[in-house]
Amino acid sequence: MKKALLVLFVLPLGLLAQPTQKPVLHGKNWMAITGKPLAATAGASVFQKGGNAVDAACAMLAATCTMWDVLSWGGETQALIYHPKLKKVIGINALGVAPTGATPEFFKSKGYDFPPEYGPLAAVTPGTPGGLCTILAEYGTMSLAEVLAPAMELAAGYPIEAQTANSMEREKKRIKEWPYSAKVFLPHKGQEREAPEAGEIFVQADLLKTLQKMVEAEKAALKKGKSRKEAIYAAYDRFYKGDIAEEFVRGCQEQGGLITKQDLSNWKVLIEEPLQVNYKGLEVYKLSQWTQGPMLLQSLQLLKQVDLKSMGYNSARYIHTVYQALNLSFADRDFYYGDPYFPPAEPIKGLLSESYAKERLKFLLTEKNDPAIVPGDPYPHQGEVNPFKKELDKWTGFTGTEVVSAPDREYLDQVWRGTTSVEAADKEGWVVSITPSGGWIPACIAGETGVGMSQRMQSFVCDASLNPFNVVAPGKRPRVTLTPTLALKDGKPFLSFAVQGGDTQDQNLLQFFLNMVEFGMNVQEAAEAPNFNTYQYWLSLGGKDRKPKPGHLLLHNSTPDWIRKELRDKGYILRFEPRTSGPINAIWFDWKHGSFWGGSSNHGEDYGIGW
Repeated sequence: MKKALLVLFVLPLGLLAQPTQKPVLHGKNWMAITGKPLAATAGASVFQKGGNAVDAACAMLAATCTMWDVLSWGGETQALIYHPKLKKVIGINALGVAPTGATPEFFKSKGYDFPPEYGPLAAVTPGTPGGLCTILAEYGTMSLAEVLAPAMELAAGYPIEAQTANSMEREKKRIKEWPYSAKVFLPHKGQEREAPEAGEIFVQADLLKTLQKMVEAEKAALKKGKSRKEAIYAAYDRFYKGDIAEEFVRGCQEQGGLITKQDLSNWKVLIEEPLQVNYKGLEVYKLSQWTQGPMLLQSLQLLKQVDLKSMGYNSARYIHTVYQALNLSFADRDFYYGDPYFPPAEPIKGLLSESYAKERLKFLLTEKNDPAIVPGDPYPHQGEVNPFKKELDKWTGFTGTEVVSAPDREYLDQVWRGTTSVEAADKEGWVVSITPSGGWIPACIAGETGVGMSQRMQSFVCDASLNPFNVVAPGKRPRVTLTPTLALKDGKPFLSFAVQGGDTQDQNLLQFFLNMVEFGMNVQEAAEAPNFNTYQYWLSLGGKDRKPKPGHLLLHNSTPDWIRKELRDKGYILRFEPRTSGPINAIWFDWKHGSFWGGSSNHGEDYGIGW
């Protein structure tokens, strides 16, 4: 009996004929998926008015920021765009930078081992307003006024969801430290419940004025005969160089922040060439090493050398193999990834090379979990000598002698700390994948702008021995967890996908991708399928406890007893939960039938609409 059950368990989910909890989304003309139903509706309304996937993605981005879907307008935007006319994938880097005065010495003088999690000192410069304007100006078709219309209607007042309202109530003690935040988030000051109730009309008058100012700048430029693109950039300039910038800086500094007018004025959105590797005929694209995205590419370079399909979906051998590949990639991420526009230069060519993957493969082919995995040396694989050999030899990894505590709820909150994702595609061939974030509740709002400041500074390190490429410095971008993904097949879009969840993002996305490519699941089956999580890496977010927890493994409650036993025999310490992935949103391109298949996880508030 046990043997028969095992055969069933390792078959591709699609062959089990089990219905998914949510149906696959189908569309012929367009697809819009994001973290909130109202925000997906904003994208659909823009499509219905004739916009393309870029216009719709910008409308969804604006709406999710306005609805505080674990982000706000002062956060950061990371995007991949497939341009059907150029037939290429384009990267958008709208991540803010550390402000004037943000140095290791400054933070250490205040008693921080890492920059703080919350408050004005956690803020890099806002990236999302500039990112949205740049994406829309360069690749969209509509005006900023048209794209922001749903978000402005939301800012004027919308029925708030329980999840967001309860987050405000739960965090009210910290929110009260910042007067502008308390004014927005706690409208019932002095009552037992000071945050809005679920379903209450939540109004953001200051944010609405900020968005109106941006639209006014666009309209004034159009009246002067400026082009659509020039007019959108006029709105961009008003945010970063005009009266919005002045109030943002005033409100930031009044509350103890470091951001200056020059910091805002000097910051720019960067349009980039993304990184990619080929996995069994699929070109998989990620943003570069200022995100954790290349670790998924490194993992694919390792895993394409082994026969995953024969192991069976979520068998003990499969879980062990993918776990080890992730740990190898995480170790390299933790030591080598950083801002490529700031010296020293990261060895990304070596890290993604097939020769380096073959060298690291020997660590993959083991029967036990290896708690002492450390970063490798990719420099010889790009014809160079490692300038950080001393730091690498002393790297703060796991020696095997420490007692490692199990992940507690505070630690897991740091691991899973969420954001949202945006996926859009249209029949003209435009595809957009965005993982925006930053400025989540409890956010410190900058003056009377209504804009919550980013908390992304915490992803820097203050100690070069941890990562010589990611040490905080003015003008530098922190290495973020945020990581949209696109895959092409035969030069055409194959899959667009992203997920929320801090350090879990690329391990969840890797398994989602393999679920489809190796095990034949459809996009919704793959989004709902049980995942597993490693904690064998340095956390990118959080406070006191950021150290790796080697051997600790999160599994789904449905994992059979014999697989649990096999994994314990391999040295794993197991934990079980009903949820093992952040909400995955994705679009698969059915070129045989000329249609889209959309997937959106069966937990959380994520939602999609297709037509």
